[in-house]
Amino acid sequence: MGIKKLKASSPATRWTAKLTFEEITKTKPEKALTKSLGKTGGRNNRGRKTVSGRGGGHKRLYRMVDFRYSRKGAKALVEAVEYDPNRSANIALVRYEDGDKKYIISPLGIRVGTVIESGPDVKIETGNSTELKNIPLGSTVHCVELDPGRGAKIARSAGMGVIVAAKDAGNVHLRMPSGEIRLVKENCYATIGRVGNLDHENVVLGKAGRTRYKGRRPKSRAVVKNPVDHPMGGGEGKSSGGRHPSTPWGKITKGLKTRRKKKASSSKIIKRRK
Repeated sequence: MGIKKLKASSPATRWTAKLTFEEITKTKPEKALTKSLGKTGGRNNRGRKTVSGRGGGHKRLYRMVDFRYSRKGAKALVEAVEYDPNRSANIALVRYEDGDKKYIISPLGIRVGTVIESGPDVKIETGNSTELKNIPLGSTVHCVELDPGRGAKIARSAGMGVIVAAKDAGNVHLRMPSGEIRLVKENCYATIGRVGNLDHENVVLGKAGRTRYKGRRPKSRAVVKNPVDHPMGGGEGKSSGGRHPSTPWGKITKGLKTRRKKKASSSKIIKRRK
C-alpha cells in the first residue's frame, strides 16, 4: 500500500501523508463478523477516569478476527482485503469450502483469489498456518501463539514479523523485531510471512483534527499546570518542574522499574531487547 502526500494548500495539509488504500477491495465489513464497540471515555466500570486523554472519536464496528486458528485442516479462499479501524494492519475476509467466513490478519503479498490453509501438513507459503516445529529455520512468521490453543499474541500489527531462529528441546527460539529472543513451545501455531500494510509507519496525521477522529483528546504538559493539579506545576515564569519527572500522584516516570516479576513470561526470554 502506497503513501500520497497532499499539496500544501493549508497548514494542515503541508505535512500530511495518507495511505492510498490500493490494496483494499471491499469497503463495508461482513455484517455477521462485526459487533458494536462502545466508548469508555477512559472510565472504568465505576465511572472513574483511569486513562486521561480519551474521548470522542469516530464510531467503529469491531471486526471479529480469528486469532485462534479455529479452522485447522481446512482450505480457504481470500475473498476481500478490508480496512480495519481497530488496528494498524489490514484484514482479509476468507471463505472456507463449507461456506463459513472468517477474518484474518492480512499477510504481505496476499491477493484476492489466493487459497490459504491451516494445519500440520501445509505448504510453506505466505498466508498458510502451521505449528512452529514444521516451519524451517530463518522463516518469517506472524500471529504467533504464546501458548498452544490460546490464540495469536505476537506480531499482529502492520509490517510485523518474527524470525524462527532455532529449535531446541520442544521449544522454538523467536527473534523479535526489537532484537529480543523468546522461547515459544514448538506446537504453537503461526502464520507464514509478514503482516501487510508496511507503509502504516509513514503516515503523518498532519492536523489535530485527525487525532481527534481517533478518540484522542489534547493533553496539557505537567509544567504548565498549577501545583494543586500536578507536582511539577507552579513556579514563577517558565519552569522545568523543579524535580524529577513524575505522575500527577508523585510517582517517578523516568527510570523507575515497573515491570512485574512474571516468572512464566520472563523465564522464556533468552535475550533482552536491551
